[in-house]
Amino acid sequence: MRDQIKIKDLLSGGRLEDDGLLSLLKNEGNLPEIAEAADGINRRVNSGRVTYVVNRNINFTNVCNLNCKFCGYKRTKGAPDAFLLGYDKILEKISDGMKIGIDEICVTGGINPDLKPDYYFGLLKTIKRSFPRLHIHAFSPQEIYELSRMTGKSREAVISALAEAGLNSMPGTAAEILAEKTRKYICPEKIGSSTWAEIIKTAHKTGIKTSATVLFGHLETESDLVHHLSLIRNIQDETRGFTEFITLPFISSKTPLRKKVAVPFQGNVQRVFKFYSILRLYLDNFKNIQVSWPKIGVENAARSLDYGVNDFGGTLMEENITKSAGGGFGEYLPERAIIEIIKSAGKIPVRRNTLYETGIYEETMPAEKVSSL
Repeated sequence: MRDQIKIKDLLSGGRLEDDGLLSLLKNEGNLPEIAEAADGINRRVNSGRVTYVVNRNINFTNVCNLNCKFCGYKRTKGAPDAFLLGYDKILEKISDGMKIGIDEICVTGGINPDLKPDYYFGLLKTIKRSFPRLHIHAFSPQEIYELSRMTGKSREAVISALAEAGLNSMPGTAAEILAEKTRKYICPEKIGSSTWAEIIKTAHKTGIKTSATVLFGHLETESDLVHHLSLIRNIQDETRGFTEFITLPFISSKTPLRKKVAVPFQGNVQRVFKFYSILRLYLDNFKNIQVSWPKIGVENAARSLDYGVNDFGGTLMEENITKSAGGGFGEYLPERAIIEIIKSAGKIPVRRNTLYETGIYEETMPAEKVSSL
Protein backbone atom coordinates (compact mmCIF):
# COMPACT_ATOMS: atom_id res chain seq x y z
CA MET A 1 0.00 0.00 0.00
CA ARG A 2 2.86 2.37 0.89
CA ASP A 3 4.43 1.87 -2.59
CA GLN A 4 1.09 2.45 -4.31
CA ILE A 5 0.56 5.73 -2.45
CA LYS A 6 4.09 6.83 -3.30
CA ILE A 7 3.63 6.07 -7.01
CA LYS A 8 0.29 7.89 -7.01
CA ASP A 9 1.95 10.93 -5.44
CA LEU A 10 4.73 10.87 -8.03
CA LEU A 11 2.19 10.89 -10.85
CA SER A 12 -0.04 13.57 -9.37
CA GLY A 13 1.30 16.40 -11.51
CA GLY A 14 4.10 18.93 -11.53
CA ARG A 15 7.66 18.36 -12.66
CA LEU A 16 9.01 14.93 -11.74
CA GLU A 17 12.23 15.51 -9.80
CA ASP A 18 15.29 13.27 -9.72
CA ASP A 19 14.36 11.49 -6.49
CA GLY A 20 10.95 10.70 -7.95
CA LEU A 21 12.59 9.43 -11.14
CA LEU A 22 14.79 7.13 -9.06
CA SER A 23 11.76 5.79 -7.22
CA LEU A 24 9.97 5.01 -10.48
CA LEU A 25 13.02 3.26 -11.91
CA LYS A 26 13.51 1.14 -8.79
CA ASN A 27 9.86 0.19 -8.30
CA GLU A 28 9.25 -3.22 -9.88
CA GLY A 29 5.49 -2.88 -10.32
CA ASN A 30 2.90 -0.29 -11.21
CA LEU A 31 3.47 -0.42 -14.98
CA PRO A 32 -0.25 0.00 -15.82
CA GLU A 33 -0.50 3.13 -13.69
CA ILE A 34 2.73 4.63 -15.04
CA ALA A 35 1.81 3.70 -18.62
CA GLU A 36 -1.62 5.29 -18.30
CA ALA A 37 -0.08 8.53 -17.06
CA ALA A 38 2.52 8.53 -19.85
CA ASP A 39 -0.05 7.78 -22.53
CA GLY A 40 -2.25 10.58 -21.24
CA ILE A 41 0.60 13.09 -21.47
CA ASN A 42 1.55 11.83 -24.92
CA ARG A 43 -2.02 12.18 -26.19
CA ARG A 44 -2.23 15.68 -24.80
CA VAL A 45 1.09 16.69 -26.37
CA ASN A 46 0.86 14.82 -29.68
CA SER A 47 -2.89 14.17 -30.18
CA GLY A 48 -2.46 10.53 -31.18
CA ARG A 49 -0.07 11.44 -34.01
CA VAL A 50 2.97 9.23 -34.58
CA THR A 51 5.71 10.63 -36.79
CA TYR A 52 8.29 8.88 -38.95
CA VAL A 53 10.99 9.89 -41.43
CA VAL A 54 11.97 8.45 -44.82
CA ASN A 55 15.72 8.14 -44.55
CA ARG A 56 18.70 5.88 -44.99
CA ASN A 57 21.80 5.20 -42.93
CA ILE A 58 25.29 5.49 -44.35
CA ASN A 59 27.91 3.58 -42.35
CA PHE A 60 31.10 4.87 -43.97
CA THR A 61 33.70 2.81 -42.06
CA ASN A 62 33.83 0.07 -39.44
CA VAL A 63 37.52 0.61 -38.65
CA CYS A 64 37.82 2.11 -35.18
CA ASN A 65 40.59 2.70 -32.68
CA LEU A 66 38.23 2.77 -29.69
CA ASN A 67 37.50 -0.39 -27.72
CA CYS A 68 33.93 -0.03 -26.48
CA LYS A 69 32.74 -3.16 -24.71
CA PHE A 70 29.16 -2.78 -25.94
CA CYS A 71 30.13 -2.69 -29.64
CA GLY A 72 30.11 -5.52 -32.16
CA TYR A 73 30.61 -3.23 -35.17
CA LYS A 74 34.25 -2.17 -34.71
CA ARG A 75 37.00 -3.77 -36.80
CA THR A 76 40.74 -3.24 -36.63
CA LYS A 77 42.71 -2.03 -39.62
CA GLY A 78 43.58 -4.96 -41.86
CA ALA A 79 40.71 -7.18 -40.68
CA PRO A 80 39.22 -9.21 -43.57
CA ASP A 81 35.85 -7.44 -43.29
CA ALA A 82 37.16 -3.96 -42.50
CA PHE A 83 35.97 -1.26 -44.89
CA LEU A 84 36.10 2.44 -45.69
CA LEU A 85 33.71 3.79 -48.30
CA GLY A 86 34.89 6.20 -50.95
CA TYR A 87 32.74 9.15 -51.98
CA ASP A 88 31.52 7.41 -55.14
CA LYS A 89 30.14 4.47 -53.16
CA ILE A 90 28.43 6.80 -50.70
CA LEU A 91 26.81 8.75 -53.55
CA GLU A 92 25.64 5.44 -55.02
CA LYS A 93 23.99 4.52 -51.72
CA ILE A 94 22.29 7.90 -51.56
CA SER A 95 21.04 7.48 -55.13
CA ASP A 96 19.49 4.16 -54.08
CA GLY A 97 17.80 5.98 -51.23
CA MET A 98 16.43 8.62 -53.57
CA LYS A 99 14.41 5.89 -55.26
CA ILE A 100 12.23 5.70 -52.14
CA GLY A 101 12.19 9.48 -51.67
CA ILE A 102 14.51 9.90 -48.68
CA ASP A 103 14.69 13.31 -46.99
CA GLU A 104 17.63 12.49 -44.74
CA ILE A 105 20.83 10.51 -44.56
CA CYS A 106 22.30 9.58 -41.19
CA VAL A 107 26.07 9.29 -41.57
CA THR A 108 27.84 7.24 -38.88
CA GLY A 109 31.05 5.26 -38.62
CA GLY A 110 33.96 4.21 -36.48
CA ILE A 111 36.80 6.48 -35.34
CA ASN A 112 39.14 5.45 -38.13
CA PRO A 113 42.69 6.62 -37.32
CA ASP A 114 43.61 6.81 -41.03
CA LEU A 115 40.94 9.41 -41.80
CA LYS A 116 42.08 13.01 -42.01
CA PRO A 117 39.81 16.03 -41.50
CA ASP A 118 39.59 16.55 -45.27
CA TYR A 119 37.63 13.29 -45.58
CA TYR A 120 34.82 14.60 -43.36
CA PHE A 121 34.62 18.09 -44.85
CA GLY A 122 34.99 16.78 -48.39
CA LEU A 123 32.27 14.21 -47.83
CA LEU A 124 29.75 16.87 -46.82
CA LYS A 125 30.63 19.10 -49.77
CA THR A 126 30.44 16.18 -52.22
CA ILE A 127 27.01 15.12 -50.99
CA LYS A 128 25.63 18.67 -51.07
CA ARG A 129 26.85 19.22 -54.61
CA SER A 130 25.01 16.13 -55.83
CA PHE A 131 21.97 16.33 -53.52
CA PRO A 132 21.57 19.96 -52.42
CA ARG A 133 18.16 19.48 -50.76
CA LEU A 134 19.10 16.38 -48.77
CA HIS A 135 19.33 16.80 -45.00
CA ILE A 136 22.68 15.52 -43.70
CA HIS A 137 22.48 14.22 -40.13
CA ALA A 138 26.06 13.30 -39.31
CA PHE A 139 29.01 13.08 -36.93
CA SER A 140 28.56 12.55 -33.20
CA PRO A 141 30.31 14.58 -30.46
CA GLN A 142 33.12 12.01 -30.61
CA GLU A 143 33.89 12.99 -34.22
CA ILE A 144 33.74 16.68 -33.29
CA TYR A 145 36.26 16.05 -30.52
CA GLU A 146 38.59 14.18 -32.89
CA LEU A 147 38.34 16.85 -35.61
CA SER A 148 39.07 19.58 -33.07
CA ARG A 149 42.10 17.67 -31.85
CA MET A 150 43.41 17.01 -35.36
CA THR A 151 42.88 20.54 -36.72
CA GLY A 152 43.79 22.48 -33.59
CA LYS A 153 40.57 24.46 -33.96
CA SER A 154 37.97 25.02 -31.28
CA ARG A 155 34.96 22.74 -31.22
CA GLU A 156 32.73 25.66 -32.09
CA ALA A 157 34.93 26.46 -35.10
CA VAL A 158 34.82 22.81 -36.23
CA ILE A 159 31.02 22.64 -35.99
CA SER A 160 30.66 25.95 -37.85
CA ALA A 161 33.00 24.73 -40.60
CA LEU A 162 31.07 21.45 -40.91
CA ALA A 163 27.82 23.40 -41.15
CA GLU A 164 29.30 25.58 -43.88
CA ALA A 165 30.34 22.42 -45.74
CA GLY A 166 26.80 21.02 -45.59
CA LEU A 167 26.09 19.55 -42.14
CA ASN A 168 22.44 20.12 -41.14
CA SER A 169 22.14 18.33 -37.77
CA MET A 170 24.02 15.92 -35.53
CA PRO A 171 23.12 12.62 -33.84
CA GLY A 172 23.40 12.75 -30.07
CA THR A 173 25.17 9.41 -30.08
CA ALA A 174 28.45 8.59 -28.29
CA ALA A 175 26.40 9.37 -25.17
CA GLU A 176 25.90 5.72 -24.18
CA ILE A 177 25.58 6.31 -20.42
CA LEU A 178 26.74 9.66 -19.05
CA ALA A 179 27.45 8.43 -15.52
CA GLU A 180 31.24 8.50 -15.41
CA LYS A 181 32.12 5.30 -13.52
CA THR A 182 30.01 3.01 -15.71
CA ARG A 183 30.95 5.00 -18.81
CA LYS A 184 34.66 4.51 -18.15
CA TYR A 185 34.12 0.77 -17.90
CA ILE A 186 32.04 0.22 -21.04
CA CYS A 187 33.79 2.80 -23.27
CA PRO A 188 37.05 3.84 -21.56
CA GLU A 189 38.52 5.68 -24.56
CA LYS A 190 35.49 7.79 -25.44
CA ILE A 191 35.12 11.40 -24.42
CA GLY A 192 33.85 11.96 -20.89
CA SER A 193 30.33 13.02 -20.09
CA SER A 194 31.25 16.67 -19.44
CA THR A 195 32.99 16.88 -22.83
CA TRP A 196 30.00 15.26 -24.54
CA ALA A 197 27.66 17.78 -22.91
CA GLU A 198 29.90 20.72 -23.78
CA ILE A 199 30.07 19.70 -27.46
CA ILE A 200 26.29 19.20 -27.62
CA LYS A 201 25.63 22.61 -26.09
CA THR A 202 28.14 24.16 -28.48
CA ALA A 203 26.32 22.58 -31.43
CA HIS A 204 23.01 23.97 -30.19
CA LYS A 205 24.58 27.41 -29.70
CA THR A 206 25.91 27.23 -33.26
CA GLY A 207 22.42 26.50 -34.58
CA ILE A 208 22.88 22.77 -35.13
CA LYS A 209 20.08 20.68 -33.65
CA THR A 210 20.86 17.22 -32.27
CA SER A 211 19.06 14.16 -31.02
CA ALA A 212 19.61 12.81 -27.49
CA THR A 213 20.20 9.13 -26.73
CA VAL A 214 20.82 6.62 -23.97
CA LEU A 215 22.16 3.07 -24.15
CA PHE A 216 19.86 1.14 -21.83
CA GLY A 217 20.00 -2.35 -20.35
CA HIS A 218 23.72 -3.11 -19.92
CA LEU A 219 25.61 -2.52 -16.65
CA GLU A 220 24.03 0.79 -15.74
CA THR A 221 22.31 1.30 -12.39
CA GLU A 222 19.11 3.20 -11.74
CA SER A 223 21.25 6.01 -10.30
CA ASP A 224 23.28 6.08 -13.54
CA LEU A 225 20.07 6.54 -15.52
CA VAL A 226 18.96 9.37 -13.24
CA HIS A 227 22.30 11.11 -13.74
CA HIS A 228 22.09 10.67 -17.51
CA LEU A 229 18.49 11.80 -17.89
CA SER A 230 18.93 14.73 -15.51
CA LEU A 231 21.89 15.99 -17.56
CA ILE A 232 19.90 15.66 -20.78
CA ARG A 233 16.87 17.44 -19.35
CA ASN A 234 19.01 20.27 -17.97
CA ILE A 235 20.67 20.78 -21.36
CA GLN A 236 17.24 20.90 -23.00
CA ASP A 237 16.08 23.46 -20.44
CA GLU A 238 19.11 25.58 -21.34
CA THR A 239 19.28 25.23 -25.14
CA ARG A 240 16.05 23.70 -26.49
CA GLY A 241 18.35 22.16 -29.09
CA PHE A 242 17.34 18.47 -28.89
CA THR A 243 14.84 17.32 -31.51
CA GLU A 244 13.98 13.99 -29.85
CA PHE A 245 15.04 11.46 -27.25
CA ILE A 246 15.98 7.97 -28.47
CA THR A 247 16.33 4.96 -26.19
CA LEU A 248 18.73 2.33 -27.54
CA PRO A 249 18.09 -1.00 -25.76
CA PHE A 250 21.38 -2.87 -25.59
CA ILE A 251 21.97 -5.78 -27.97
CA SER A 252 24.64 -7.97 -26.41
CA SER A 253 25.03 -11.29 -28.23
CA LYS A 254 28.01 -10.32 -30.43
CA THR A 255 29.72 -7.84 -28.12
CA PRO A 256 32.47 -8.15 -25.49
CA LEU A 257 29.77 -7.71 -22.81
CA ARG A 258 27.75 -10.71 -24.01
CA LYS A 259 28.71 -12.92 -21.05
CA LYS A 260 27.74 -10.28 -18.52
CA VAL A 261 24.52 -8.85 -19.92
CA ALA A 262 21.41 -10.45 -21.41
CA VAL A 263 19.42 -8.75 -24.16
CA PRO A 264 17.10 -6.58 -22.04
CA PHE A 265 13.81 -7.19 -23.82
CA GLN A 266 14.05 -10.97 -24.10
CA GLY A 267 11.64 -12.17 -21.45
CA ASN A 268 11.42 -8.68 -19.96
CA VAL A 269 9.96 -6.41 -22.61
CA GLN A 270 7.81 -4.86 -19.89
CA ARG A 271 10.98 -3.26 -18.52
CA VAL A 272 11.52 -1.50 -21.84
CA PHE A 273 7.89 -0.32 -21.98
CA LYS A 274 8.15 0.95 -18.41
CA PHE A 275 11.29 2.89 -19.30
CA TYR A 276 9.55 4.53 -22.27
CA SER A 277 6.69 5.53 -19.98
CA ILE A 278 9.05 6.99 -17.40
CA LEU A 279 10.84 8.98 -20.10
CA ARG A 280 7.56 10.60 -21.11
CA LEU A 281 6.88 11.51 -17.48
CA TYR A 282 10.36 12.85 -16.72
CA LEU A 283 11.40 14.49 -20.01
CA ASP A 284 8.70 17.12 -19.87
CA ASN A 285 10.65 19.44 -22.16
CA PHE A 286 10.76 16.87 -25.00
CA LYS A 287 7.87 16.65 -27.44
CA ASN A 288 9.31 13.61 -29.19
CA ILE A 289 10.22 10.20 -27.75
CA GLN A 290 11.45 7.78 -30.43
CA VAL A 291 11.40 3.98 -30.46
CA SER A 292 14.19 2.04 -32.19
CA TRP A 293 12.40 -0.72 -34.11
CA PRO A 294 15.67 -2.45 -35.14
CA LYS A 295 16.48 -2.85 -31.44
CA ILE A 296 13.19 -4.27 -30.14
CA GLY A 297 11.40 -5.47 -33.28
CA VAL A 298 8.39 -4.15 -35.16
CA GLU A 299 5.76 -5.80 -32.96
CA ASN A 300 7.17 -4.37 -29.75
CA ALA A 301 7.78 -1.02 -31.43
CA ALA A 302 4.08 -0.90 -32.33
CA ARG A 303 3.13 -1.75 -28.74
CA SER A 304 5.43 0.99 -27.42
CA LEU A 305 3.10 3.58 -28.96
CA ASP A 306 0.81 3.01 -25.95
CA TYR A 307 3.67 3.77 -23.53
CA GLY A 308 4.46 7.40 -24.27
CA VAL A 309 6.29 6.96 -27.59
CA ASN A 310 5.26 9.24 -30.46
CA ASP A 311 7.95 8.70 -33.10
CA PHE A 312 8.62 5.49 -35.04
CA GLY A 313 12.03 6.50 -36.37
CA GLY A 314 12.89 5.92 -40.01
CA THR A 315 12.95 3.57 -42.95
CA LEU A 316 16.77 3.31 -42.44
CA MET A 317 17.59 1.03 -45.43
CA GLU A 318 20.84 0.06 -43.70
CA GLU A 319 21.48 -0.50 -39.99
CA ASN A 320 24.79 -2.29 -39.64
CA ILE A 321 25.62 -1.27 -36.07
CA THR A 322 22.64 -3.03 -34.47
CA LYS A 323 22.99 -5.99 -36.84
CA SER A 324 26.68 -6.44 -36.02
CA ALA A 325 25.89 -6.53 -32.28
CA GLY A 326 23.45 -9.40 -32.84
CA GLY A 327 20.22 -7.62 -33.74
CA GLY A 328 17.91 -9.71 -35.91
CA PHE A 329 14.96 -7.43 -36.63
CA GLY A 330 16.02 -6.16 -40.03
CA GLU A 331 17.55 -3.05 -41.55
CA TYR A 332 14.73 -1.56 -43.63
CA LEU A 333 11.02 -0.87 -43.38
CA PRO A 334 9.22 0.63 -46.39
CA GLU A 335 7.21 3.77 -45.75
CA ARG A 336 3.99 1.93 -46.57
CA ALA A 337 4.72 -0.69 -43.88
CA ILE A 338 5.45 1.99 -41.27
CA ILE A 339 2.17 3.74 -42.04
CA GLU A 340 0.22 0.50 -41.72
CA ILE A 341 1.97 -0.44 -38.46
CA ILE A 342 1.15 2.93 -36.92
CA LYS A 343 -2.47 2.70 -38.05
CA SER A 344 -2.79 -0.84 -36.73
CA ALA A 345 -1.82 0.56 -33.32
CA GLY A 346 -4.74 3.00 -33.51
CA LYS A 347 -2.56 6.05 -34.13
CA ILE A 348 -2.33 8.67 -36.88
CA PRO A 349 0.82 8.34 -39.06
CA VAL A 350 2.48 11.62 -39.99
CA ARG A 351 5.55 11.89 -42.19
CA ARG A 352 8.15 14.38 -40.95
CA ASN A 353 11.61 15.59 -41.79
CA THR A 354 14.63 15.50 -39.47
CA LEU A 355 13.57 18.69 -37.68
CA TYR A 356 10.03 17.36 -37.15
CA GLU A 357 8.45 19.64 -39.73
CA THR A 358 5.33 17.89 -41.04
CA GLY A 359 3.32 20.41 -43.05
CA ILE A 360 4.99 19.71 -46.39
CA TYR A 361 3.83 16.08 -46.50
CA GLU A 362 0.49 14.57 -47.36
CA GLU A 363 -0.34 10.99 -46.53
CA THR A 364 -1.40 9.03 -49.59
CA MET A 365 -1.15 5.47 -48.34
CA PRO A 366 -4.33 3.38 -47.95
CA ALA A 367 -5.56 2.55 -44.46
CA GLU A 368 -4.76 -1.14 -44.66
CA LYS A 369 -4.18 -3.00 -41.43
CA VAL A 370 -1.05 -5.09 -41.28
CA SER A 371 -1.92 -8.77 -41.29
CA SER A 372 1.08 -9.70 -39.19
CA LEU A 373 3.57 -7.52 -37.32
